[in-house]
Amino acid sequence: MSNRALEAPHDPSNEAGAYDRFGLFHAALRARFNLLLVVALWLLIVAGSLGWNLHQAERHREALARESARSFFDLLLITRRWNARHEGVYVPVTPETPPNPYLKDPRREIRVDEGLTLTKVNPAYMTRVLAELAAERSGVQFHITSLKPIRPQNTPHPWEVEALRAFEQGAKEWVEFYRQGDQEGYHYMAPLITEKPCLKCHAEQGYELGNVRGGISVTLPTLTPIPWKGLVVSHALVGVAGVVFILLLGRMLARAYGDLRRQAVFDALTSIPNRRFFIEHLVHELRRGRREQVPLALLICDIDDFKSYNDTFGHQAGDRCLRAVADLLRESLQRGSDFCARYGGEEFVVVLPNTTLKGALRVAERIRESVSGLGMWHPASSRGIVTISIGVAEEPAGAQDPDHESLIRRADEALYRAKERGRNRVEVHGTLISDGE
Repeated sequence: MSNRALEAPHDPSNEAGAYDRFGLFHAALRARFNLLLVVALWLLIVAGSLGWNLHQAERHREALARESARSFFDLLLITRRWNARHEGVYVPVTPETPPNPYLKDPRREIRVDEGLTLTKVNPAYMTRVLAELAAERSGVQFHITSLKPIRPQNTPHPWEVEALRAFEQGAKEWVEFYRQGDQEGYHYMAPLITEKPCLKCHAEQGYELGNVRGGISVTLPTLTPIPWKGLVVSHALVGVAGVVFILLLGRMLARAYGDLRRQAVFDALTSIPNRRFFIEHLVHELRRGRREQVPLALLICDIDDFKSYNDTFGHQAGDRCLRAVADLLRESLQRGSDFCARYGGEEFVVVLPNTTLKGALRVAERIRESVSGLGMWHPASSRGIVTISIGVAEEPAGAQDPDHESLIRRADEALYRAKERGRNRVEVHGTLISDGE
């Protein structure tokens, strides 16, 4: 098994990538995915609100058109009833109001003098005159019609025929939107029920009291446009503002979550991963080693006589010593997959994937020499400087059931022997093999 990777330049970005394998990277992906879900949900809510408002605007426009047309119809009905109760009204004959040729009444015209002749205007004639005036002033169109019209011009349009037949089946109103060119209009129609004054003219057609003898249609040629542009723009602004707010809040939450996550897995004093993170990483690498059939080595490092160092110089100096050793361990790793952590107190661990026992021994010796090379004065040490002892153990390639606890115990036993044999040394658990690596 070759260890040439041990000599490759150390890349901090690879180290960060190795840390990410334990949750930081995946946690960030989950956070981004959740953020995208929130953004999508917000945009869905805004789109739903836009659709609902457009729907409500359409319903409001329909209700407004219906009420307007119904008001016109009711006003016409009132005037017709007034006219019918008086059995018609007389007005001067003019070019605009000639005698009604379809009115069979011996007193249709009354000559007052040589300059004035009056003609009777019955409800149907009055409706027609009012319709002409309304069309001139407002564009609203009235049409009195029947399935059996007396006046040919009162013949129903196709949509009015459908409405009249619906009235005979009991319908009270008939409405529909229509489009002519790029203009949308509204049709409304309600029935005319045969009343007693109506029988004078319509009894001969076979109508009886209560029969539907026809209807009056009201056509609104133009409708209030739906303010869809304003609704779309306002909802777009709200949507964009919401997305910006969500992204900003998500960024703040991601930073806060990242800080909490780092606090949970990184040692606050030394800024390297803590024991919990180390255990997760070790289990992960052992599983990977079993899949890929490669060995893994573990180093447990312990600063010699650290308690006496703390007692001599104080806890602040002891903290500086721990940080210095942690920095040295981190800098001594030469591959992105290598990993160090604080195991507890003055103990540190180093995980070396795809490394045999002999390769791990070389790394351990380099670490031991580097700590001695710091030259940190330690009067309670037999060597006068801070030193470190290291225990090394290996999980060989092809292990069927790798156990992280067993590996830690073996490395710890090797460390114990290093302490017993005088400290400032490296001991291995097991037997070194020859260079067939």
